[in-house]
Amino acid sequence: MLRSTIIFLIASLAALPSFGEPVSTPHVTAELLLGGSHVRPGEEFRVGLHLRMKEGWHTYWKHPGDSGEPTTIDWVLPDGFTAGPILWPQPQRISMEPLTTYGYEGDVLLMVPMRAPATVVAGSSASITANVYWMVCEEICIPEEVTLGIDVPVAAEPSTPGASATLFDRSTATLPVPSDGWQIRAAEQDDRIILRARPPEGFRIEQPGISFFAATGPLIEYSAPQPVSLRDGELTIELTRSPYAADDLRRLSGVLHAPAGWVPGGPVAVEIDAPIDAAFAIAPVTSARPPLTLLIALGLAFLGGMVLNLMPCVFPVVSLKILAFMQHSGDEPRRVRLHGLSFACGVLLAFWILAGLLLALRAAGEEIGWGFQLQSPAFVAAMAFLLFGLGLSLSGVMDIGTSLTRIGGAAAGRAGYRTSGLNGMLATVVATPCTAPFMGAALGFALTQSALAALLIFTALGAGMAAPYVALSLWPALLRFLPRPGQWMVRFKQLMAFPLFATVAWLVWVFGHQTGVDGILRLLLGLTLVGAAAWVWGSWSTLDASSRTTATARSVAVALLASGFMLSVTAEPVSSEVNAAGVLQDGSDVQWEPWSEERVAELRAEGRPVFINFTAAWCLTCKVNERVAFSSAGVSRIVGERNIAMLKADWTNRDDAITRALSSFGRSGVPLYVVYEADPSAPPRLLPEILSPGMLIETFSQFQ
Repeated sequence: MLRSTIIFLIASLAALPSFGEPVSTPHVTAELLLGGSHVRPGEEFRVGLHLRMKEGWHTYWKHPGDSGEPTTIDWVLPDGFTAGPILWPQPQRISMEPLTTYGYEGDVLLMVPMRAPATVVAGSSASITANVYWMVCEEICIPEEVTLGIDVPVAAEPSTPGASATLFDRSTATLPVPSDGWQIRAAEQDDRIILRARPPEGFRIEQPGISFFAATGPLIEYSAPQPVSLRDGELTIELTRSPYAADDLRRLSGVLHAPAGWVPGGPVAVEIDAPIDAAFAIAPVTSARPPLTLLIALGLAFLGGMVLNLMPCVFPVVSLKILAFMQHSGDEPRRVRLHGLSFACGVLLAFWILAGLLLALRAAGEEIGWGFQLQSPAFVAAMAFLLFGLGLSLSGVMDIGTSLTRIGGAAAGRAGYRTSGLNGMLATVVATPCTAPFMGAALGFALTQSALAALLIFTALGAGMAAPYVALSLWPALLRFLPRPGQWMVRFKQLMAFPLFATVAWLVWVFGHQTGVDGILRLLLGLTLVGAAAWVWGSWSTLDASSRTTATARSVAVALLASGFMLSVTAEPVSSEVNAAGVLQDGSDVQWEPWSEERVAELRAEGRPVFINFTAAWCLTCKVNERVAFSSAGVSRIVGERNIAMLKADWTNRDDAITRALSSFGRSGVPLYVVYEADPSAPPRLLPEILSPGMLIETFSQFQ
């Protein structure tokens, strides 16, 4: 939605014809341009409507998507002159939650083919007038109308490129071309429209960002993800059917866009117009990199869940679980088994909640993936508050004795089964910043399957994560090797507070990447208030205090906690800084450029090898790779020697373009590492989630 309210302001600006001069409104500057030096009698020529939009504003394609109106032109031509339809360049997606529109930001040249009559006299000139209407939008939409004019010289000799030739060439390069030689099919399947396209030999279909732009509507959900897969040289794109589409859809019309071009230096968009067949059989969509089946994906998810226990994200909470096992080492075997199963249930429940939320939001058109909740500064702040509170509890600052302490399994006495379940849920939430080996492919596969298959894969992931604890609880004889409970556990409990404080420090760092230095200050002040709340609670909410004192203390503590949280979550997100050379200022040894589909296309057209690092500040696996692999002097040296372009796609904050790019590689989260060789026709390669300097050096050494 164009924010919460779209305000249409009637601001029709009727200007007198201004021949050859641009006309400006408050948001757009428009002018007519001639494609060549002049026109010849009886020949075709092009006139372009050049629109330059104010920063942050946009106009629309011939089909605007969820909102907006296309630009229209009413021509007033000299006798005998004719004008054709507007030639629409490839638009871009413009997202304003929850709507997605098709349009143009910056500037656009809308070309119109015209023909001069054979009777027009060489040496004369023809005056062309255009009454132009457009809708220009930012958070509000404003209809505008101007009248433009241009005097076109007529000459007998052949036309030569005019002063605006660059603009015309750029616009021509992005015009959709007919799909000659393509084999295109479309069919309905449940609430989806499946588009299959097999291009002629030599076309590049293994590239990120391929997507479909509908030319008519309502037909598809414009904001919905468009999973792309390849098999046997054929593209398969899943489109979400619009709930407002006609019951009997007959044709699928639009444009198939490839940001890097379908062939080197060739078109980037192909026109699609295919009948929608309700009868053709549709095989399950699978990815060609690697070929997965549901059974293999379940196996990978189980293994990935087990390995997830070894990732740094889980350590703070796992340490609490170890403490709990020590507490239960003297218990009856049945009680130990129930605690282990309760922990496993908590893990599975958390995975089901995360999976359900993820699938529901994606079905609603949200561009999100694994770890999406950490893209929200409010969630990061909430996690910092929770873990800081648990740390204070373990340290003895307060002993609230009920829910909060039990969430961490840190009660001085025996924790209940619910405590073990909550501990499992907390371990899962804390684990989401990490992606273990085997997980990436399984999660990416899950998000292209039915809801049932996706839930099965998430269940396998949770089962794998819980398996070691269940095994330990089912064979309680192993607990005999743990020390017996005693006074030493009080010190051990206090020691376990420090991993939580370290995690809080990391969350503050993540919050700083999202909100800047001002955001860090806000969060630290908020944590100070959390500390004050814990002190008040621990000092006056005690067993020997009166009920009035306890109630007052708890009210004050809750007020301090709420104030701290509100202070933190009101911080505004910020973007990464880029210097004048276009290099990200992130303190890394590698000179990273910001990623964009357009930049990848440019570099590949230049014949440079490209490495893309899909990462996020909250992704601990990514940070470990950056410290271990990318900081290597050998890696930096070979990057320079091979002239490799290093692009970083920072997913710390929500970015729909990055989410779509991840989806195009069959992934739903970070890290993801993609390598393009210098050969523009070579397909991309995916590297494992865990990198080493040797692996990168070996990969980069293959580039010429």
